Amino acid sequence: MIGAIGAAFCGFGEPSGDRPDASHAWAVHDVNRPDPVKVEVPASGIPSDAIVLFDGSAESVAKNWKDAKGGPTKWVLKDGNFVCTPGSGSAMTKEEFADVQLHLEFMTPKDDLYGWGNSGVIFMGQYEIQVLDSSAVKPSRSPFKPANYADGQCGAVYGQNPPLVQPCRKPGEWQSYDIVFHPPLREGERLVDPGSVTVFLNGVLVQDDFPFQGMTTWCRRLPHSNNKAGSLRLQDHGHPVPYRNIWIRRIPSRYADTVNGGLGLKYGDVAKLRHRLAAESLDFAAKTDDPAEKFIRLWESFCYEPDMKVKRQIEAATKVLVDAFAKKDQRVATRERFGCLDRFVKMLVKSNFLAENCEIRKAMDAFAAPPKPKAANLRDL
Repeated sequence: MIGAIGAAFCGFGEPSGDRPDASHAWAVHDVNRPDPVKVEVPASGIPSDAIVLFDGSAESVAKNWKDAKGGPTKWVLKDGNFVCTPGSGSAMTKEEFADVQLHLEFMTPKDDLYGWGNSGVIFMGQYEIQVLDSSAVKPSRSPFKPANYADGQCGAVYGQNPPLVQPCRKPGEWQSYDIVFHPPLREGERLVDPGSVTVFLNGVLVQDDFPFQGMTTWCRRLPHSNNKAGSLRLQDHGHPVPYRNIWIRRIPSRYADTVNGGLGLKYGDVAKLRHRLAAESLDFAAKTDDPAEKFIRLWESFCYEPDMKVKRQIEAATKVLVDAFAKKDQRVATRERFGCLDRFVKMLVKSNFLAENCEIRKAMDAFAAPPKPKAANLRDL
């Protein structure tokens, strides 16, 4: 998860904010924190790390989709679209997924017999986001219009939560889903997280991090799944619903970050990483003869994990740095470097690691003080 931390220790250290603590391995704005992985997004809108499940080609169907028995899907390729063959069963991905970002487009067919283009996007085969023509929803209490019940409309978490609003388009018009899905998480028998889903229908938020109440199904409430991953399923509900432009990205579990105060916080992991960062900072301090960088690296090490041996090294490094200011050493005297050190020292004072009138603060203030003007002659003194 952490990656190659050493790669971040390059150049002159920038100042950071509030220090690491028991629930945060990193300082605020910590330059030693690894950068995110770069993802390219070309004009197609498909991120470079996405798995393209359907791109309009027969190859993408054969590569990615199967039926419930593991054989080739019976859904057909028509006009570049992936179309449900009614009665053939759901189309299921060959790969299994857990936490994902999904994009797909669908159309409820025109003149579809009773059913209004019924289908669904089902995560892990157990958590459904409804696909249905809900473009002309009218308030009704009639028991003879079951397709219009609120928790069964397009954009609903089926049987659990209606969409916040209803932006569904008319039959024959293409529509889009952008969905972030997190599955339930268990530790042994204990349900740590019920999982959740965020859904944008045609670019409009219709599910806002909704926590699942269990698996979704018709007319029943079910317990949560025990599965850790599963196939993405496009539902066959007896209607020739076409899909296109389907891609999916694996994303981290919300519990994957154990060291930065989030849902998955583990104090032992925080302490372990701070120990590692302290050692690496100390190693970089030992390798440099730059008085400013040595000062910063040693303080970084101490802030990650206080150690009196490091504190003694800091005292020695401070004397060298004070001397560098007195000599106007260019490694500390440039505007950029002085500004960086000034902010870093202010942060240490703010965090109560240094006193306001500490030795290095006095040296820096003396260095920055404007020179006294020279008198033209003695009587001007």
